[in-house]
Order: sequence, then structure tokens, then C-alpha cells
Amino acid sequence: MPLDGKALAKVCGTGDAAEISNQLCRAEIGRFHTALKAGEPLTVACTQESPLFDEQREALQSATPVTYVNIRETAGWSSEAASATPKIAALIAAAAVPVPALPTVTMKSEGVALIYGRDEVAIAAARQLSDRLDVTIMLDRPKDVAAPAIMDLPIVQGHIAGARGHLGAFELVVDNYALPLPSSRRHLAFGAPRNGASSTCDIIIDLTGGTPLFPAHEKRDGYFRPDPKDPAAVQRALFEASDLTGSFEKPIYVAYHAEICAHSRSKKTGCTRCLDVCPTGAITPAGDKVAFDPFICGGCGNCGAVCPTGAAEYRLPPPASLTEQLRALLLAYREAGGRQAVVLLHDAKHGAPLIDALARFGDGLPARVLPFAVNALGECNVAFFASAFAYGAADLRMLVPAKRSDDIAGVGQQMALAESVLVGLGYEGGRVGLIETDDPDQLGAALSNLPRREGPSGSSHLPMGRNRDLSRLAFRHLHAMAPQPVDTVALAPGAPFGNLLVDAENCTLCLACVSSCPTGALSDDPERPRLMFTEDACVQCGLCKNTCPEKVIALEPRVNFTAASAQQRVVKEEEPFHCIRCAKPFGTKSSIEKVIAKLEGKHWMYGESGGIADRMRMCADCRVIAQSENKIDPYAGAPRPEVRTTDDYLAERAMAELKAAGKKPS
Repeated sequence: MPLDGKALAKVCGTGDAAEISNQLCRAEIGRFHTALKAGEPLTVACTQESPLFDEQREALQSATPVTYVNIRETAGWSSEAASATPKIAALIAAAAVPVPALPTVTMKSEGVALIYGRDEVAIAAARQLSDRLDVTIMLDRPKDVAAPAIMDLPIVQGHIAGARGHLGAFELVVDNYALPLPSSRRHLAFGAPRNGASSTCDIIIDLTGGTPLFPAHEKRDGYFRPDPKDPAAVQRALFEASDLTGSFEKPIYVAYHAEICAHSRSKKTGCTRCLDVCPTGAITPAGDKVAFDPFICGGCGNCGAVCPTGAAEYRLPPPASLTEQLRALLLAYREAGGRQAVVLLHDAKHGAPLIDALARFGDGLPARVLPFAVNALGECNVAFFASAFAYGAADLRMLVPAKRSDDIAGVGQQMALAESVLVGLGYEGGRVGLIETDDPDQLGAALSNLPRREGPSGSSHLPMGRNRDLSRLAFRHLHAMAPQPVDTVALAPGAPFGNLLVDAENCTLCLACVSSCPTGALSDDPERPRLMFTEDACVQCGLCKNTCPEKVIALEPRVNFTAASAQQRVVKEEEPFHCIRCAKPFGTKSSIEKVIAKLEGKHWMYGESGGIADRMRMCADCRVIAQSENKIDPYAGAPRPEVRTTDDYLAERAMAELKAAGKKPS
């Protein structure tokens, strides 16, 4: 592949022309040794021979950090290789961005395996694993299963009615549980069944071919579900399961910041975005917050992509680190003379093999297409998409399988959100989209047919903060460069940016919305009755709307580019009600008068103005003083009638008889 050492050296900041190696992994390995001894972080533009370079590094006992980048299949092997120098420079620059280490959790397995099936396939699989694992066979509604001559493996009957857990810690609820009868003759027979049995195991191999025991089952560590009619698939599952004994490290993909979670307040539900898109069920409600189970989390990144506050932060890598790699990629491409950049997002499992096949057997990627690998496609959100265009990308495409998976459940809405902002600002539509294919030739055709157009004038701002901060920085630059820089852009319902529409006339300034707001977008004034709103801080979670007792709040999804969006604005303000005794301000005039109007004349305690009714017009201190002065029992009820006895009734009757006789009582 053609390499322009002078141009690459300039972009990499080395000053002089770079030396081009033809056999760095063989005859010129000494250059690698020399670079290691320098002690500075090292990037090797070769992934094929990375095991060899790692071996050399270990042999030299070097602590120099080394990263690898592929510039051959992604750039050099292409029909447009002669024009790929800006792309090569961009790929090298992005690979040099450091990625922070990820914390892990430990899963421990003792090798206790359950083979769950319906026929002899399960028994044969168990015999294969019996030398490596502690195996139990559970047959679900077995029919005509030959009875073993020697019962050398435990076999039971049962139907798994419920399952939870992960590698090393599965918990099962089993119905129709029964032990085999030792007198089974032709076919395996079982005793009397019972429901509700419980069991635990470390590994589950499901050969029933029925409904999976877990959602997104392919992401559940320790659970295998091959097609029992596919011998090759069964053998692959048995091979993988046979090594699952011991301790295993798993990354903690998501950092959860409960203090800014907008899920719920005071049993009022607001945001459920992460719960809606999690394919594995690793996220569950936990009161006003949510709970993340790192052992079940499959690392799809959906929760971090849709979280409006940044409470769920995907960490492989963190949003700011991912955006920093994107920044390095696009800035280096532009500095090296590249134009009309197309960012191609892909993952290692599906996208990388397609790109490799296109390079080896086709025309390769076009020179202006910059492949950008991510750990999970679902982690990409509107902050990432907007940042790509703010750094100068002309188009962005995401490479996904022809049959979509739950991994990108939230990507569609994030792409639509980015597209809405771009179109609203006057940029040409269709800049964000998916390429859904499993065919490298179709991939090449889709990329070649993309329109050639310029992106916005690229920014060089540094990515700082969480997703919401990254979005604001990118939106600000896109608005400054926009063909039609409007003040606001309307968004679809559910967008994490927007305004509140408050019916101020019917608002009583109870301030329940202020206490429920998780981001501080709504606030009050300790000096006077006043409700204030800051649009930039609103994530449209709906907690204020759901909490408001008067139901006077509505959501208005939009992006506001004016300076006013970052400032507090007064939604409603009233004069305080002054205590009629000490003149101290308390409450609001409308609220006090509304309460009095509802009680006066409609309750025995407030039957007439003045007296008890006036205490409603007093502050808390004066109300207590008034009660003490008037010797009022706050727990007293309405006056009761006097007690009457038999003598009272007899005397009353005697008086009536005297009056009837015309006599006067003595």
C-alpha cells in the first residue's frame, strides 16, 4: 500500500519525514525494539502481527504501553489507496488517544452444570462433559427415552418455570419435578411429580429447542442454547462450557450516578428510558432510583445512549473518551487535506469482518470513509452523532446486521433526534443513517453511492463532561455554522431537551414540581413566592408534570439555541400573603384565599368570618398564640347536646299536662 511518510509525519507531529518499514515484524523488528526502549506510548499500525509484537515486548520486559491500529484493510487495500493518506493519518491519530481502564466484577464457577433437554441428545451431551464438569440431566416432558443400562449420571424430570442469575449463580424454579424409577424397563419412567422445586447451578446448557430461559439469552454468561438439531452448534456449546470452571473477570460496563437519576420521586414515575431499552433485564426499578446488575449486563450501551441526565454512563470507553477519539480522527483527517468525510461506525463482531472482506476481495473502503470501531453500537447517542458533525463530518453511517438485534434498540431514536436538529438548522437531510447488510459487496456499493457533500466547518473544541454537556457543545457549534440558524428546533416526544409550558393562571405555586425535579431545572426563591425554570437543565423526564396537583404543566420537546435557555426565567410570581396579626409574609395570596373560600361557610369551624377563620390568615407563630389566648382546644369537636335523663322527660310531660289543664305550675 502507498504510504506518504512526509505527510504522515506532519500530522503525527514528528516534524521530519517518517521512515517507512516494509518488514517491521520480521527483518526490521529492531526498530520496534528501539521504539520500546524510548518509553513513550507507542502505536503500531498493524493488527495482524500484534501477537508477535506483544511477545517481543514481554521478552524485553518493557512497560511501554502499545496500541495497535489497522491501516491496511481499512485504508491501504483499496482502489482509492492513492488518496487514502488523510485517512491513514486520521486512523493513527485516533488510535493514539488513551482509553481508561475498566473496573471488573468476578464470577466464580465450581463447574456444576445442568443439561436441560428432552431426549437422548441431552444424555449424550452430558456424557461428553462428565469428565470436565459436575453434570445433572433434566428432561422436560420426555417421551420414549431409553432407560440407561447403568445410571452413572443423575437424571431427573422437570420443567424450568423460572430462572435467574448468571455464570456461577443460577437459581431455578422447577415444576413437574420427579426422580426416575429404578424399575424402568423399555423407556425411562419417573415417580410422582411435584411443583415449585428449587435448584442452583453454575452453568446451563439448554437443548430443549424451546423458548429461551432469559431475554437476550446470548448475552447471559453461563447460559448456552444451541439448536439441538444442529450437531455442530451443540459441540461448540459443549466446548465452550467445558472450560467454565474457576474465576472469571467481567467488565462493569455502566457507571450509575443515582443522585441525578430522573426515574422517580415520591412514588411518581418519570423517566423509564433505560428500563425500556435494556435487552437483558439487568436494570430494574428500585424505589426512586433504578438498580444495575453488572453480572447480567451484556454491555450493549443502550442505557447510556438514552439516559437524558448521564446517570447511566457507558464506560467502554466513557463518553468523553469516545468523543475524544472521534475528535482526533476528524481533526487529523482535515489537517491532512481530507474532505467530505464519512464516518462509518461499526463493531468488531459484525462490522470488522465485512470491512476486511471488502478490502481483500473487493475495492475496499472509499478514501473518504473513516471506519470508527466501537465496543457496542448501542452506546452511540445524539451527543456522539452531533459531535461528529461539529468536528467536520459530512455524513455518518452505522453498519448493522441485516437482521437487527436488541443491541441497537435506542439507536434509531438517537439518530432521528440528530437528524431533526441538523435539518432544523438547514443542513441537507439524510446525513445520518444505517447500512443494514451482511454482504461486503452491498456495503461497498452503499458507501460508493453516498452523495459527495461538504460537512460543517469543523470545530476543535475539547469534549468535556457527560453526554448532555457534549450535546450542548456540539449543538452550539452546529448552530453557529448553520445555513439557517433558527432560535429553536422542535423535536419528537421523548427527546431529552425541551421547554415546560405552565398554565400560570391556575398554578398555585405549591412548588411540588420543584421538589420533584432531579436536575434543578425548576427552582424557587426563598425570599418570595416565585417559580423559575432553566431550559438547558430540563431533560423532559415528566416528573414535574406527573407530580403537579393542579395538572398545569406540559412538556414541549425542543432545542433552544438562544442564550436565554441557560438563564433562569420566572414562570410565575405572586405577592406573598401577609399575616393579619404581625404582617409577616407567608404563603401566596391566591393560595390562602382559595383555601379560605373552600372552607368558609362549608365547615362548622369556619361558619362565619372572624374567629377561627381569621387564624387561616395568620402565620404559623401567630396562629398558635391566638389559640392559646382564646383557650381553644384544637381537638374539640362541634358542641354536643346536653344529656337527658328519665326525670327530665317526666318533668317535661308533667308540664305539658298542666298546660293542657289550664293550670299554672307551682
